[in-house]
Amino acid sequence: DSNMTVTDKPIERDALVRFEKRQVKEPRVLNEAYDYENPVAFTRALRVELPGYSLILISGTASVNEAGESIHVGDLEAQSWRTFRNIEALLAAEGADWHDVVRTTCYLRDMSRDYDAFNEVRMAFYKEKELDPFPASTGIQVTLCREDLLVENEAMAIVPPDRKA
Repeated sequence: DSNMTVTDKPIERDALVRFEKRQVKEPRVLNEAYDYENPVAFTRALRVELPGYSLILISGTASVNEAGESIHVGDLEAQSWRTFRNIEALLAAEGADWHDVVRTTCYLRDMSRDYDAFNEVRMAFYKEKELDPFPASTGIQVTLCREDLLVENEAMAIVPPDRKA
């Protein structure tokens, strides 16, 4: 039973602290993956209201358009730019921008072949945004969900709770 602790004593549902969370959307740029022809069960981004601040969590975002179609197939640099722009649109939908991003994770299909090119795009993008310092980041080599995708990025931003789009 999901209401039981390891001591088998029931948890009072009213005693649980829950934080308000809501979906972040920017359908002019990209839509929810569960709205695609082949639905995927995740939310693009969530805004979580915590005492004193809001946390914006952006799921792994790839080079896809508003219809969920892969774009810039075979072009790592263009795919990288698109992932950053998609994240930027989701941030803007909540009144945030890249200056609010504190952490990113990049997922590359082939780290040894593609990292330098990805990092060049990331550096150019961060300089364009005049970020200082850069967000904390981790890079991971993975098998992405589609063969035509070479890179995916996720981000976490922190904003004051009253800042909205």
